[in-house]
Amino acid sequence: MYYYLIIALQVYCVYHAYKNKNDIYWYFIIFFIPLIGCIIYLLTQVINKRDVTNSIEEITTIINPTKKVKDLEKELNFSNTFQNRINLADAYSEIRDYNNAILHYEKALESNFKNDPHTLNKLVRCYFETQNFDKVIECSKKINLEKDFKETVYFYGLALEQKNEFEKAEIQLRKIDIRYSHYNERLELARFLIRRNKIEDSKEILAEIISEINSMSKVNSRKLRGVFSVAEKMLNEN
Repeated sequence: MYYYLIIALQVYCVYHAYKNKNDIYWYFIIFFIPLIGCIIYLLTQVINKRDVTNSIEEITTIINPTKKVKDLEKELNFSNTFQNRINLADAYSEIRDYNNAILHYEKALESNFKNDPHTLNKLVRCYFETQNFDKVIECSKKINLEKDFKETVYFYGLALEQKNEFEKAEIQLRKIDIRYSHYNERLELARFLIRRNKIEDSKEILAEIISEINSMSKVNSRKLRGVFSVAEKMLNEN
């Protein structure tokens, strides 16, 4: 039992370090000083940054990703409410089981919450991940994208590109080009512009991303190190 606890702690700490782009030396500490290294990491990088309960839940999800789904299935069977079904759909989405997530989101929309924008917004993501671009477009049109759910614009724009509606796609994707935000989405916008042979426009966006990250504090720029490297590489290649 002790051995498996250490392994679980190591898996969680590595996952957390990777997700938060922490310094590489943490991986060595976690691997080569298992228990003490994990405790030091948890005390300095996790517990001070989020509630302990959430951390325990994340560890449980990593070890047994379907546990949350099974628990929420029981809750839905006990009480078939809109919110319980949404919670179950969210859990499926978290473990990338998008087909089951779609099933429950769609079922939820059959209730009195038909065309609920929050649920439609989540459906857009799931449809995109399953490459159902017609459904992405259909759901996106039911949401007031000018007012809410601006992240949906990204999936909507890429879906329009897949349907060869390039001008409409660019209009939507341009909306995510907001300074000091949406970095991964803006990288995809740059790729889209390259695909459309708008190289100079792409370079302008990439240069802005690099400039913004360079102007940040060391802590924030370190978190975006991956984005910076990709932007720099794309800029040099074009």
